[in-house]
Amino acid sequence: MHTPNIFSPGPGLWRQFTRLFFGLVLVAGFAFTGACNGTSGSGDDSAATGPGSLMIALADAQGDFLSYDVDIVSLTLTRADGTVVETLPVNTRVDFSQYTQLTEFLTAATVPSGKYIEASITLDYQAAGIVVEDATGNPVTVNTILDGTGNPAGLMEMRVGLSNVNALVVAPGIPAHLLLDFDLAATNAVTFDASGTPSVTVTPKLIAEVNRDSSRLHRVRGALKEVFVDRSGFLMAVRPFRYLMADPQDRFGLLPVKTHDRTIFKVDGVRYQGAAGLEAMSVVPARTRLIVLGDFKLNPRRFSARAVYVGSSMVGDGLDMVTGSVVGRSGDVLTVYGASFAHGGTGLTRRSVVEVMLASTTIVQKQLSDENFTINDISVGQRLTVFGALTGETANALTMDATEGQAHMWLSSVGGLRVGAAGTPLVLNLISINGRPFSLYDFSGTGLDMTTDADPANYQVDTGLLDVSAIAADAMVRARGFVAPFGSADPDFTAITVIEAPVPISP
Repeated sequence: MHTPNIFSPGPGLWRQFTRLFFGLVLVAGFAFTGACNGTSGSGDDSAATGPGSLMIALADAQGDFLSYDVDIVSLTLTRADGTVVETLPVNTRVDFSQYTQLTEFLTAATVPSGKYIEASITLDYQAAGIVVEDATGNPVTVNTILDGTGNPAGLMEMRVGLSNVNALVVAPGIPAHLLLDFDLAATNAVTFDASGTPSVTVTPKLIAEVNRDSSRLHRVRGALKEVFVDRSGFLMAVRPFRYLMADPQDRFGLLPVKTHDRTIFKVDGVRYQGAAGLEAMSVVPARTRLIVLGDFKLNPRRFSARAVYVGSSMVGDGLDMVTGSVVGRSGDVLTVYGASFAHGGTGLTRRSVVEVMLASTTIVQKQLSDENFTINDISVGQRLTVFGALTGETANALTMDATEGQAHMWLSSVGGLRVGAAGTPLVLNLISINGRPFSLYDFSGTGLDMTTDADPANYQVDTGLLDVSAIAADAMVRARGFVAPFGSADPDFTAITVIEAPVPISP
């Protein structure tokens, strides 16, 4: 039997299915990416024949919500000729607050070819679970959720136009990518009354972008369908979020995954890399559970795997995940604050602090870089997402064992007052790191010895070729970048961007 070439942009499964992947993070909006060709670029829907391939991703930006659990009941696309296409097979409950850098595939649905002019998503707030931080950082459940007219929030629809630079054209054989960005900060207004009871007013805002090569890490849960060793890839059935792995129906569609020589595999507890991992997968029974961490790539468009966890290498129905800021490190044990974790793929929980255990076997990767890193690159102040196994009897005694897992370093931010005159190296009197007061952070061990540990009153920022000569003493400054490797400061931080903040930087 002929096997379709699912790993090239030509006809095959890319032509048969629309790829819909859903990105969870602290929402800042939605963005869509599309692929155009000469056939349907004119918008003449009658000229396009057969379904096309479309990837849809949902993304978040950082915010102060500890939980934002709502139901997505509809996600539609409207074609130029008025045809409306529903891309969501069943209602799906999602906690938008959990994925500041991680996205997750939601579904793969067939979409007719043509030019699409609008996207719409409908959320149901009737059973929403929203938790916010109070002034002291403690979690508080929101029981009053209102729409823009002051009435209790129910079904709320968001629409966004797709035209001009955001034109979305779906054509046979050319996968398109659409990223939807739902802005939590702009959508929600949180207020506290005199007794400290919160309420949230929701006025949804949706943004769309086309052909965006995002640096976010993508995760896809599912079941193995078939392995193609000679094509360096495999096919999987998507099982998003808390959806049952055991469902025999592939209602969320199929996704082709491309691997390469740096892809890390764990197949039933055994670790492989590159082609050896794909060979090990080839003897695994079909419908075996797996999780893939990877990136959506352009030119050609594809989903490229960084790591693949198969069978008993998964924890429960999915890898446990912890995300937050490193506020302390002792040896190979991290203290992660503001941590949220997904336990066994069955639900999401939050807690202020989680202890994370690392080892030389922990895979470490860094946003914006394809280089190899080690656990020594993770230091105090680093923003992280860690995958591993949560252990402990109660929520208050949980630790994360990431000795056989992964740690992904994300861009961190530091803010404070400039110490020293303009023209000197950039030194800050810290106010916050990753939006948290600097006083939460224990800088012990960050330097070569105690005398060179990071000093929050004199926090040294390597600005490289960035011009900061015009920033005056005592000016408010925010820098984004990465903290120095553990035990190597100073400098304490390497900046990618530096701005002079016009308003005080609150912790």
